[in-house]
Amino acid sequence: MLILGADTSGKYGSIALLRGDAGGLRTVELVPLQGGTFSAQMIPQIAELLSKHGLHKTDVDGFAVASGPGSFTGLRVGLAAIKALAEILQKPIAAVSLLEVMVAELRSDENNFDFSRKQRDAGNSASTEHALVVVTLDAGRNETYAGEYQIDEKLPVCVSESLLTLDELAVRASRSQWPIYTPDESVIAALSGRDGRVLRVPRPNAVSVARLGYRKILAGLTASPLELDANYIRRADAEIKTVRKPA
Repeated sequence: MLILGADTSGKYGSIALLRGDAGGLRTVELVPLQGGTFSAQMIPQIAELLSKHGLHKTDVDGFAVASGPGSFTGLRVGLAAIKALAEILQKPIAAVSLLEVMVAELRSDENNFDFSRKQRDAGNSASTEHALVVVTLDAGRNETYAGEYQIDEKLPVCVSESLLTLDELAVRASRSQWPIYTPDESVIAALSGRDGRVLRVPRPNAVSVARLGYRKILAGLTASPLELDANYIRRADAEIKTVRKPA
């Protein structure tokens, strides 16, 4: 199965090709995208990537795309491109949250990130199975976009995703049995010296998005182009989107 992954959620983006078969999932290539010009780069870069490896767009079996949290313009461009390709080719789309990707990567050997070792380093020896962990991204304006997820042997389970101030995040950290995970030095610096623990994780990219998307496609967790929607950090100053699961 050939998977095309895309992440245009932030200042810098990327696209990636991954191939999955009985031997596992391997990265064919990761291509960075320069922020500010996603709309001009997306389709040409996808075409060039496929051509470079002797592939045609019809060879793609599924798409994985970061649906947020991220910038309004960047996400719109990425989602629009993937929607168009998936609709034309009649191929499945897996939409993934970057926070969900971060949780999945905690358990991923492919990323050489030892979740259990990180827990020991943080002084926590409790079992990770079904643990609730908090992951977060810098949202600017003294805020972070945080997600609380349940670690599961199959796929991460979202409990909540919401915009928090750094003070609110610090309170959340002090109450959690696990450290808070983030790729952003700004969040680590802001919480330094406060209650709770913060550990750095790799920043998601199109490869990690495609890895989780591949698992979702195999599990039948896909979205149609009409259903695919973005989770913007901010639609506008007067409108902030918060996603919570019903109790």
